[in-house]
Amino acid sequence: MSRRSGSCLRCCLVIFAVISALCVSGPALYWRLKKGFNFKPTSSISSCSPCICDCPPPLSLLNLAPGLANLSITGTWPCFQFHMSENGRSNVVDLLSEELKLQEMVGEEHIRHMNITFGEARRVAAQYQKEAEKCNTATETCEQAREQAEALMRQEKKITSLWERRARQLGWEG
Repeated sequence: MSRRSGSCLRCCLVIFAVISALCVSGPALYWRLKKGFNFKPTSSISSCSPCICDCPPPLSLLNLAPGLANLSITGTWPCFQFHMSENGRSNVVDLLSEELKLQEMVGEEHIRHMNITFGEARRVAAQYQKEAEKCNTATETCEQAREQAEALMRQEKKITSLWERRARQLGWEG
């Protein structure tokens, strides 16, 4: 039985491999057969005509960032020296100081938000703690009442059995 199942498994694998190969290479073979086999060298195959494009010319870096026009790079390859005009320096310094102020404001806002969230979490935790203490107190009270009820029940059972014994001694048949 195992030999038969092994040969069946091999047969299924071979069929699966053939179907997979046909699925992968089938479309390419179909188009080759449809167009016919072309045995010409690839250099003689006509190339596409040049694309006609009405695209605008790419934007220059100076159009995108006019502040960079004041930067000039001079020097040789190992060590570049950056020279900037006085106006360019003040613009860069102003931009950097504004960026630092914005980052500081964002940081302060983040800290304020975190403090509010932390305070809210503390308030909710305190509320849950109060509720838990109420539940614990109620549970303790219920447990004490149950224990007292059990003690009273045991005492009542003792008294009942004592009276029942006395009644049987006096001739009662219940």
